[in-house]
Amino acid sequence: MADEPLDASPPAPSAAAAADGVSSSSAPAPAPALRPRREAFEHGLLPIPKLVFPEATQTQTLAQLKERLAPGGARVGAAALAEALQIPAEQAALALGTLAAVLPTEDPALGEDGAGEADLRDVLLFLYIQSYKRLVPRGHKDSPVVADVWPSTSAFDGCLSALSPIQFIRCNSRRFMPSQVDEEAHQLSYLQKHMANILTLLADSVDGEGDDSMVLTMETFEHLGFLMHFSEGTPLSQAASFFANSDPDMPAAPVPAALVHDWILQHIASTLEFMAEKSSAKENSLQNASDPDVTMSDAVTNTRIHSSSPTGTSAPNNPGYYRNTTFVEGFSRTSVVKQASDMKGHSIKVLNCHDSVIYILAPLKYATVYGSSDTTIVLGAIGKVVKVEHCERVQIIAASKRICIANCRECTFYLGVNHQPLIVGDNHKLQVAPFNTYYPQLGEHLAQVGVDPNVNKWDQPFVLGVVDPHDSLSHPAGVSDVQAESATCLDPDLFTNFLIPSWFEPQGPTKYNPFTLPEVYWASQRKKHASLEDIQKNIRELEIDDNRKKELACALHAQFKDWLYASGNIRQLYCLQGE
Repeated sequence: MADEPLDASPPAPSAAAAADGVSSSSAPAPAPALRPRREAFEHGLLPIPKLVFPEATQTQTLAQLKERLAPGGARVGAAALAEALQIPAEQAALALGTLAAVLPTEDPALGEDGAGEADLRDVLLFLYIQSYKRLVPRGHKDSPVVADVWPSTSAFDGCLSALSPIQFIRCNSRRFMPSQVDEEAHQLSYLQKHMANILTLLADSVDGEGDDSMVLTMETFEHLGFLMHFSEGTPLSQAASFFANSDPDMPAAPVPAALVHDWILQHIASTLEFMAEKSSAKENSLQNASDPDVTMSDAVTNTRIHSSSPTGTSAPNNPGYYRNTTFVEGFSRTSVVKQASDMKGHSIKVLNCHDSVIYILAPLKYATVYGSSDTTIVLGAIGKVVKVEHCERVQIIAASKRICIANCRECTFYLGVNHQPLIVGDNHKLQVAPFNTYYPQLGEHLAQVGVDPNVNKWDQPFVLGVVDPHDSLSHPAGVSDVQAESATCLDPDLFTNFLIPSWFEPQGPTKYNPFTLPEVYWASQRKKHASLEDIQKNIRELEIDDNRKKELACALHAQFKDWLYASGNIRQLYCLQGE
């Protein structure tokens, strides 16, 4: 699912050029690719049934909602939203908090935590995309293999078996899974289909007849940046000549919504065509046999890997391509380290990793962990949202503003989070515990992304129903809504601190866990430390000969080794040995 570079920009749509006043005699200039904002679709969907409207009545329902909310002004708070949608106040607060987390730029009136009031236009866009259905993976051609490694009794039944990280490793093929380009094309197609309705919701009515009676101001047009952006980061209004180079002291006049609609559709069509051409060229290439999206040449068992790409490399120097996500994908039985110098953009995706230890020691906005098993993943400082989905037997150590856990099994989460952990979907045997590690730059990274180590709501999960209306794969239509399984607090006697190896320069101001450990966990740690000291003292005082001492040492080593394998910490020991 790794992101794919666009070697060249798609050609400018001729109709768009004409609409923008470009002479037909001049050569068409390269046009930037219009891409969907992944954050809105990947972190901005909530499985709250009353936020998802039937497609047939969606536009009408949202228009009526706009009429109900508009008299209160251009801003919407949680109380007004709860009353208008007839949902509990805590769900309305969650919706605004989620909106704040996925806006392209911070809205001061709403606040980073969504405690204020949101712009009504952003609320309408946020509610509209709640109807989006995620792209369903293609069926795998080798179903017996899938059944063999992912039993039908798994929590991830049916088609989800194709997403098994174990099956992924054995088959060494990802062709049955949607690539990042597939997902972006799917999201663009969704916007293409619904753009007329979206613009109708945002447009203002003026005197006149026909299409010219609905107009958009430049300010409203910019709000579409919640859903899409140009590949090199050009603001929407600067890319469209009907708003480009407007004088701030003399704002551009509103333009017909129909003109905006045509302009957007032309750019979407151009980008989709370009994506299709690239995909077709790739499929016909001989390189497709090795699937170059995933670089595994460095993935040697028991070998520490600093990065899946050379340290400090960046996206291709191409105005038609802008990469804002770093991928750690498909690693098995190894260790991977990503530091700030390895990051491309503000997001990280850890996908389909098995029996590994992954260290993400960098300040970022978003993080996604998907389809992994038997893996420990450290997420240093995530300023917006962490999402963990379809994982089994993973340990997540995360310092973040927010975290969403969906469709996971037998996972443990060591959390430093400023908001309640959101638990959705079909989960089984989840455990939560306080944050348990540090690295020298952690304090600086937390401050950089705005995570407050003095606030930790790790033990206050917010649980939503089991049915996810966006996920037709794991929750087909017709399944009744029941309360999802929550998470239990880890037994303090089982809590241990996690040591991050010092593979890089160990200098830094952070010398201990910045999140305060609850007293019951502190007491357990002190008890373990005292017990260890007593054992060491008793061993020193034993009057036994050298042979008996050797036998005792061997027995202790054997028991320790058995514990390492049973607990899954053997990989961490390999990492520490690599220092």
